[in-house]
Amino acid sequence: MRLHRNLVFAVIDALNMIFNENEYADKVIEKVLRYDKRWGARDRGFIAETTYDIVRWKRLYAEIAEVHEPYSREHLFRLFAVWCVLRGIRIPDWKQLEGTPERRIKGRFDELSKIRKIKESVPDWMDELGEKSLGNELWTKEIAALNKQAEVILRTNTLKIKKEQLQIALAQHEIEAEPIKGYPDALKLKERKNVFTTESFKDGLFEVQDASSQLVAPFLEVKPGQRVVDACAGAGGKTLHLASQMENKGQLIALDIYESKLKKLKIRARRNGVHNVETRVIDSTKVIKKLHNSADRLLLDAPCSGLGVIRRNPDSKWKLEPEFIERIMGVQQDILQNYSKMVKIGGQMVYATCSILPQENTEQVQKFLGSESGQDFTLVKEQNIYVSEHGFDGFYMALLKKQ
Repeated sequence: MRLHRNLVFAVIDALNMIFNENEYADKVIEKVLRYDKRWGARDRGFIAETTYDIVRWKRLYAEIAEVHEPYSREHLFRLFAVWCVLRGIRIPDWKQLEGTPERRIKGRFDELSKIRKIKESVPDWMDELGEKSLGNELWTKEIAALNKQAEVILRTNTLKIKKEQLQIALAQHEIEAEPIKGYPDALKLKERKNVFTTESFKDGLFEVQDASSQLVAPFLEVKPGQRVVDACAGAGGKTLHLASQMENKGQLIALDIYESKLKKLKIRARRNGVHNVETRVIDSTKVIKKLHNSADRLLLDAPCSGLGVIRRNPDSKWKLEPEFIERIMGVQQDILQNYSKMVKIGGQMVYATCSILPQENTEQVQKFLGSESGQDFTLVKEQNIYVSEHGFDGFYMALLKKQ
């Protein structure tokens, strides 16, 4: 691979914003890719993937390069040099990369790879928490799997097209996709492509949604004609899936505390041809009280640590703090206690997170079932989805029925 100076400099700029200015990686990539309109798909791919790679392995590379935050521009070039050496890329004859100690880098890598928290590039506290929560063997497998780049998975919008037809439509855009066994609406791209510019996307024939995430809506067992509430809807990935499962029939109420997210959901719903969705902002307790004992089905896709999805958000490893996990567990229990009141007798709810920690998952459900608010509910089934076992994002789902 021949390195181009302007692309490498763009990577260095991106790393500076992510590491030193604490900006979110996805927003930084969007910003940096606007530097030069002449960059083609390969150039953009290099910038995005190299940046994410160095963010993913920040701790390991920093230990090898012997640099510490805040990183100077010289330090960022040293991180980049480590990335080159470990990938067998020839170091160019640039003054910023002069004197790169290639043999020392390889030696340090071999030495540091014996220590899991450095090899897998996670903070000390996260490594300790993972081992304590999941046990040494599962955590070791899980963190290794969480460091692999996530594949691009699409969910067929069955309101508009069948999966086999979508596959053919994508092939016309020179995008090869294949079905995944056990995931009825999913197609996996054979290689990464920007699917958002295709006519198929603009026509609402699919959404980008990880395969594990696609299991949540079916877990709720919705039927056409029901009143279904998605109480933590966000920008609506699972809301849209619920709408297609309901065949656009019945009432689907999407709630969230952020109006800006619900506005995005409305745009996506129009593109998807979804017309049974109504959005409501949770701006007071009245919004929930008005829906007490009225929902046939309730989805609680609760806010969480996001530890199951760090493959696609590697910068979250460095932004997440143990105090946040403690705080979010309080929010999760609060949501279970209060929002569950929307379920009517005989109705069902799913509590889901994109975390792999039992304290955010099965332990929260057990705590709820042992409380006054949970006494009328029984646990029908639950599922832990681990990246190391399934190959897709880490998730948890519990189906509860109100007697």
